[in-house]
Amino acid sequence: MLSRLSTSGNKIVDARGRAVQLRGLGIGGWMNLENFINGYPGAESSLRATMAQALGREKAAFFFERLADHFLAEEDLAFIRGCGANTVRLSLNYRHFESDENPFSYLESGFARLSRIIAACKRQGLYVILDLHSVQGYQNPDWHCDNATRQALFWQHPHFQDRFVALWQEIARRFNGHEVIAGYNIMNEPVTGARISRFQHAYTADWDALNRLYRRTVKAIRTIDPKTIIFLEGDCFSVLFQGLDAPFAENLVYSSHNYTNAGFGPGTYPGVCAGSHWDLGKQEEIFLNHEGTQFAKKHRVPLWVGEFGGVSNGQANERPCRVRAIEDQISLFEAHGAHWTIWTYKDAGVMGVIELDPDSPYMRLTGPLRQLKIQLGTDFWMQWLPQTRATQIVNELAQEIVGAVGKDRIDEAGNRLFLSQATMDVFVGATLQPYYADLFKGMPEDEMDRVLESFAFGRCRPKQDWVTVLSKLFKPERARSGLVERPAQRSLARV
Repeated sequence: MLSRLSTSGNKIVDARGRAVQLRGLGIGGWMNLENFINGYPGAESSLRATMAQALGREKAAFFFERLADHFLAEEDLAFIRGCGANTVRLSLNYRHFESDENPFSYLESGFARLSRIIAACKRQGLYVILDLHSVQGYQNPDWHCDNATRQALFWQHPHFQDRFVALWQEIARRFNGHEVIAGYNIMNEPVTGARISRFQHAYTADWDALNRLYRRTVKAIRTIDPKTIIFLEGDCFSVLFQGLDAPFAENLVYSSHNYTNAGFGPGTYPGVCAGSHWDLGKQEEIFLNHEGTQFAKKHRVPLWVGEFGGVSNGQANERPCRVRAIEDQISLFEAHGAHWTIWTYKDAGVMGVIELDPDSPYMRLTGPLRQLKIQLGTDFWMQWLPQTRATQIVNELAQEIVGAVGKDRIDEAGNRLFLSQATMDVFVGATLQPYYADLFKGMPEDEMDRVLESFAFGRCRPKQDWVTVLSKLFKPERARSGLVERPAQRSLARV
């Protein structure tokens, strides 16, 4: 039975004061679409506009409603609970709850959908962390906050910040006192320095802006909901914490994101991966030196690793390496007392724990387009994939820029990565969106629904190797025995 959670020192505890360890899955692609998860190019908001233009507003609305209906249902939650997880992190886009045309007025349809899933989570015995993944004005420059411009305008405009705070008050008003709500993850992966050139040698965070926003938002939520846990992330995609204010209120948990090369490749694990040697010891060193880990230890507050993960769309013979790397990483979280939710639950064959069947109607229909995405490198961050002619051209242009500007004035890796993002993800991704929309143009609603049913749990397939590892580590007694079996594991003080 679920019990309302709070913090006590560096622990999360239930209403009787017993320690609770949050272990679970992040769910993207449902109320916050992502191109690699759902298999389309570009950003969500521009895709919705393109679909409305191509299909008509009513047909486009039907498409996205049925996609959401199929993507997450009680069968999914029963499967997650059956694996042993006790928590889901629900990724949310503000656009489901408030429109830009009518700010500060809230959409009942979005809250109704969210409430239905929260009720289902309660029936299944799963805690819910509400994660505002896409905020008004964009909090970072990447696709996963529905940003089609690379400009994080949130930090520059008080209007966006006012709407953000007011939306959290509305969320708190509706869900205050619900024991199924583990907490409010108020902003995913802030990047306050996104308006400053990211090609500098050192990233520059605006700590005053982030601390001011966090204090204001926590205070606003607490006027309505005095007790629910609030999760705060670090800057620069939740990896920088050194400038965060010390904990300033009760029931705060701090959240780091801990993606590593070991989970992505290319290369072996243990062994040489993405150009350097990775093993359990290296992973432990990286985790213990992470600024989020250091912050939680210094201030004796709970640490939640809100995101980490590994991919399965690289070289087929490397997949066991990615699984082993994630198993070791979770074992380290367990050894050091960190809560965790892996990213992501379901997708079109990249890093989901379950994936769409490659022979499903949706995957067959979108197959040529998804191959074109790979050919043109629109999912620019997938650096582990083999180079194509398009990605080689971008790399050559990046080298030309460095040669012209000078290595002492530009960061080579950042120049290459974000040139690829601006050209392939932003420009080419948007260019491909009419191609995606045309796949559904003229399709009757019943046929469209049959295609979108490919996202339903019963039509997807679990990745058995991932499920086996996670099912073991979701269960604390198995997680502990797993650590004992690893001879390289060192016993260090818990966070």
